[in-house]
Amino acid sequence: MVPSPAPRVKICCIQSEAEARAAVAAGAAALGLVSDMPSGPGVIPEDRIAAIAAVVPPPVAPFLLTCRRDAASLVAQQRRVRVGTLQLCDRLPAGTHAELRAALPGVRLVQVVHVNGPEAVDEARTAAPHVDAVLLDSGNVALPMKQLGGTGRRHDWTLSRRVREALDVPVFLAGGLTADNVAEAIAAVGPFALDVCGGVRTSGALDETRLHAFFRAVRSASG
Repeated sequence: MVPSPAPRVKICCIQSEAEARAAVAAGAAALGLVSDMPSGPGVIPEDRIAAIAAVVPPPVAPFLLTCRRDAASLVAQQRRVRVGTLQLCDRLPAGTHAELRAALPGVRLVQVVHVNGPEAVDEARTAAPHVDAVLLDSGNVALPMKQLGGTGRRHDWTLSRRVREALDVPVFLAGGLTADNVAEAIAAVGPFALDVCGGVRTSGALDETRLHAFFRAVRSASG
């Protein structure tokens, strides 16, 4: 995938309809709604996810962040919350993406790949033909308590660039992004989209000063 001169922005860990409205007003192209996770910030109940997703105006895309790994559970969850994009935060068993495609026509699939070393490039290559986008984050699925996002850590962006260059699907970049480093991230990786949670929050709540500073930095970097 060629580098994006003006990456889109996904605001993650949305907690309420008010936060969703603020993110959309600031220019978000997508919103992340976090369901049950083994660790990390932003988890909200499924009924709240459904309520927030229902008021997000098109073309802004609500994403359901999920740690579920079996097709039946994922399908049931999507049907409960009615979100049009599944962000698959853990690795899925072989064949599961195809099962989801068959059961959920029209629902977009975004596979998270946690960048902990060069093996992430091959993992992304393997996943890409089965999904609509790949999202690069800084978690660790090998820990006894899996980290599936929201770590606030920056990973090796040279590896993220290698992933973007190797794939034919859009690449989202997450992990430790802030207004202070997002221009560097755009130059280093050239992602299709940026994904930010902690970098626009204070004490867990969406901070509109930090939110608008992030968007100003993205616009400035995009020329």
